[in-house]
Amino acid sequence: MAKKKRRTGDVEPAAENPPADDRASGGEDGKPRLKTLTFFGRLRAYFLAGVLVTAPLAITVALATWLIDFVDSRVVPLIPQKYNPDFYLKEYLGYEIGLPGLGLIVLIVFITLVGALTAGFLGRIVLRFYEDMLNRMPVIRSVYGATKQILETVLKHQSGAFRQAVLVEYPRRGMWAVAFITGRTEGEVQNLIADDLINVFLPTTPNPTSGFLLFVPKEDLIILDMSVEEAIKMVISAGIVTPPDRRPEVVKGKPVSGSNETWEQRYEPSAATNRTEE
Repeated sequence: MAKKKRRTGDVEPAAENPPADDRASGGEDGKPRLKTLTFFGRLRAYFLAGVLVTAPLAITVALATWLIDFVDSRVVPLIPQKYNPDFYLKEYLGYEIGLPGLGLIVLIVFITLVGALTAGFLGRIVLRFYEDMLNRMPVIRSVYGATKQILETVLKHQSGAFRQAVLVEYPRRGMWAVAFITGRTEGEVQNLIADDLINVFLPTTPNPTSGFLLFVPKEDLIILDMSVEEAIKMVISAGIVTPPDRRPEVVKGKPVSGSNETWEQRYEPSAATNRTEE
């Protein structure tokens, strides 16, 4: 059957389904078309934007309020009535208002005074007396000794605990996890292993207060440029919050197999110098 010829001036009927390329590009001119949001789509976008703004602020205020109320409920009842500002405000105003944060302020002042007193000669003698008394109690001495050692390690300015985020292969080769350096391995554990080990704390998600203590050879660690705070946020958010890569452009995209030199340069400059001289 012969194909019917089109006459000049006839209009070609439009295709029912335009090509996929035309739909993707938005038209014959090649310019992409902006998707028009419906009324409910705009409301949903505004609602999500409001959640991103108000949720962190609300959580922060809720945690701060809970902490202040918790401390006030336990410290304020211990303040003598004649030293409690709420007592005088109640007599002046006729009703009790309750000063929020009064217990927290009193606790901070008390801890500061205790630290100032124990820094002197007489304070050290009294502190040594109480420590000797606590060390004679079977169960309490273990709790007190462990707590004191942990706090001294974390709060000491010279300590390198939780000062560096690293990548470590866990739970098997080829799988990486974010961890934190807590110090260099010493004692019996290091003496039993030929490799130079590093104490690494591997936190769990989304609760970073629990985790695992790993003894990892230093050549198997990859030092991260991100701060400890950024790494903790990444762990808590299960990877949703990812800090940007702030390294120079020349090193981006280059794989790293280990951090032997990086560890010595960042944590032990003297060791790196000695190794270079050798």
